[in-house]
Amino acid sequence: MFVIVEAAGWPIWFLILASIIAVGLIIERLIFLRSQRIAPPALLDEVIKELKLRGVSDSMLTKLSASSPLGRIFASGLKNIKNPPEVMKESIEEAGRAVAHDLGRFLTTLGTIASISPLLGLFGTVVGMIEIFGSQTAVGNSPAVLAHGISVALYNTAFGLIVAIPSMIFYRHFRSQVDSLTIEMEQQAIKLVGIVHGQRAG
Repeated sequence: MFVIVEAAGWPIWFLILASIIAVGLIIERLIFLRSQRIAPPALLDEVIKELKLRGVSDSMLTKLSASSPLGRIFASGLKNIKNPPEVMKESIEEAGRAVAHDLGRFLTTLGTIASISPLLGLFGTVVGMIEIFGSQTAVGNSPAVLAHGISVALYNTAFGLIVAIPSMIFYRHFRSQVDSLTIEMEQQAIKLVGIVHGQRAG
């Protein structure tokens, strides 16, 4: 590995740094963006059961808010349970925007890495070409310098694509996952409002 890095020259270090950051972000998002963790399927039923048994309390809201992002949205709505449905919906929408922002955290950085990695590879290619042309003398080219310049050009181009392609795939995947989770949480929150105010009307 060190031989490849040495052959690729100093421009490769920018791509190595980008790859380390990308891998860290991908692992973090894979762990964080799990449907079971973000929007537990049984949470709505548990909240309704709790409401029927004990009603809304500060301890229940605190526990609910800390349980999951969906719980945070539910807790925000239940704080306004005594207000009209419009007020409850507004508080849910506000909490939903904050949760959606948290779900998309770091994705801009990952998308930026996916976009700039080929450019960093191109930069390394240009550096390699400069070394090749800079090695020309009146008597001809130095084979060692020529070979090094070609190595710098090719390795940086290849490594730029190696970093960019997985980063872009995961960026698109996570974006789609965030959108799906956001819609799912919105639907659950709408159900909660309907059930709560349906019970009150009844």
